Amino acid sequence: MGPRHLVATVLVEPRVIEDLELRVMTDDLWLWPVRTAPVVPDGERMAFQLRRRLVEQRRGAWDDAATWTPAWIGFGSAWHEFGPDGNARPTGPLPWAAHQRLWDALDEFGSLVRYRRRLSGIPTEPTAQWPGLHLR
Repeated sequence: MGPRHLVATVLVEPRVIEDLELRVMTDDLWLWPVRTAPVVPDGERMAFQLRRRLVEQRRGAWDDAATWTPAWIGFGSAWHEFGPDGNARPTGPLPWAAHQRLWDALDEFGSLVRYRRRLSGIPTEPTAQWPGLHLR
């Protein structure tokens, strides 16, 4: 498995997604709705699968979010070093300050955002199945 870009997967109430995007941008965090993310070959399908998995894992607690927008929030250049082709090349662990900025921004939206305090990775280099994440 190649280099990966760390992201938080969140469910966002559709009417606040633009506000959330503007808010996280102030901390050099980037929001991509999964459905329209340029790095996803079948965005509609992946968004459906992520939303369903997140809602079902909470066994009824997140049922009100069953129609919300799944999105990824990643960390911009202030938090990473980049290779010559624009792909993220982290030199070490993501600083705790980056995590804290993300969780604080999400907490500001209260019940309009659902998330778990964990990060996952999406590939930063193209493969036959994945076009890769080109950050610059």
